Amino acid sequence: MRRPHLPGWTWWALATLALAALAGWAAAGAAERQARAHLAAQAATDAQLRAALIDSEIARFRLVPLALSDDRDVIATLDRVEGAGDRLNRKLAALARATGAAALYLVAPDGRAVAASNWRSARSFVGTDYRFRRYYRDARDRGSASQFALGIVSGQPGLYLARRIARGGVIVVKLEFDRVEEAWRRAGGTTYVRDANGVVLVTSRPAWRFAATRPLSAATVARLREEASLPRAALSPLPAAGAAAVEREVAVAQPGWTLSLRRDAAPAVAPARRAWGSGAALAVLAGAALAWGLRQRLALTRRRTAQLEAAVAERTADLTREMEERAAIEARAAQLREGLRQANRLATLGQVTAGVAHETAQPVAAIRTYADTSLALLDRGDVATVRANLAAIRRLGDRIGAVTAELRGFSRRQVDEVRAVPLDEVIDGALLILKDQLRTVALERPAPDPARRVLAGRTRLEQVVVNLVQNAIEALAATPAPRIAITATMRGDVVEMAVTDNGPGIDAGVAPRLFTPFATARADGLGLGLAIAQDIMIDLRGSLRLDGAHAGGARFVLTVPAA
Repeated sequence: MRRPHLPGWTWWALATLALAALAGWAAAGAAERQARAHLAAQAATDAQLRAALIDSEIARFRLVPLALSDDRDVIATLDRVEGAGDRLNRKLAALARATGAAALYLVAPDGRAVAASNWRSARSFVGTDYRFRRYYRDARDRGSASQFALGIVSGQPGLYLARRIARGGVIVVKLEFDRVEEAWRRAGGTTYVRDANGVVLVTSRPAWRFAATRPLSAATVARLREEASLPRAALSPLPAAGAAAVEREVAVAQPGWTLSLRRDAAPAVAPARRAWGSGAALAVLAGAALAWGLRQRLALTRRRTAQLEAAVAERTADLTREMEERAAIEARAAQLREGLRQANRLATLGQVTAGVAHETAQPVAAIRTYADTSLALLDRGDVATVRANLAAIRRLGDRIGAVTAELRGFSRRQVDEVRAVPLDEVIDGALLILKDQLRTVALERPAPDPARRVLAGRTRLEQVVVNLVQNAIEALAATPAPRIAITATMRGDVVEMAVTDNGPGIDAGVAPRLFTPFATARADGLGLGLAIAQDIMIDLRGSLRLDGAHAGGARFVLTVPAA
């Protein structure tokens, strides 16, 4: 039987169609892989930004128990002074409203709450026994603690931050993450934070809260349910990510916490699959057109041209949307960086709170003494001595005002403008904030020079100097005869400033990544201070580096444009 004879152009058309289909399949596969890679990179960036958001939220609330640790109403309430408890209740309620804390309360040495921000509520914490709470026991034994749990009165989940204070009491602040979770939901994808046990704590999908990301033993399940007051349905397995999902995770500053961001890859790869389907359809249409003969080629060419133009227009629109989304992400990243700088400044202020209290306590006590003496002198008619006392009171008030004004300026959130600033004023402000911590350290500083002016934002440059000097103070904790030297030198159109200490120096394993986020050699350090400081110096068109050639301690060098 003879085989049917096909014209040569038919074989050519069939071969062309087969090659086109193969090329379309390969192109679709490459486009899909590229789309998944782009989605993974974007998820990694978004995960870092979302971790920074929850880090700044927790850092802001860590200062509250520290600020209340030496409050006179707190001490008086623990000493059972009449009326002190009522005053403290009102103070805690006002502080909770101002900070956005879910609850603030004071637990006495016997484990019962004696004052709370919700004291007026029918569900007041006052009188509740907290001895069974792990955060109370750990704070009482170790000084500070944190725990994520369900409230035994409110039934709402939150992070409890506790700190032991004088008289054996414990200050507790509870923060809830509703605002953070809502921001994550608006940003898209599914975000969740798990603890060291693999239990989901904070999530943009509430149904996942207290789910377990890995199998837990029966003993661990029982312990976690008891410690955190979890319901019986808690600790069920977390739904697994689908094959099309992309998931990225980053560490959170809270010890043991890890943030994961899960995104569905289907919307990202759908255009590539549609392109393959469109290519296959075009191949079929081309075969049909070839079957009609050569006279259809012109119409087919025109149709393909229109389709290509439509594809180009669609891809152009996609690129425009991607550019707009990237611009929005960069703007959000800039906002989060400024939030991290503010959190760093507030954390620094929290660490020097005790020193500021000591610095102002003596002038306040002296003012009281002068005032009491002046009342007695007025009764005697000794006006001259009263005038002298009032002048002394004014000088002491100026001293207190200098300290508090410096702290207010340092804690401002807005970005200060770049202008000509005397470098001596920046150094004076930083040393005033750290004055109490510097009492045990021999300090050398440059001689005053009014001509030494730099182009910078004073608050941001002062934040960098405070960070460097405070790091040096902490590094000298175990060093005999501790010494810090601050130098400033004009070098052409820049001013070079160095902070040098005679401490143990920087560990060789940490030095290469010293200016990356979360790199630290201290057990209690966040590893954000130097990263933020370098970011500030780059914004100011300057630089910050570690002098690796310096021996016998650490030497950090920063440069600022001269005014």
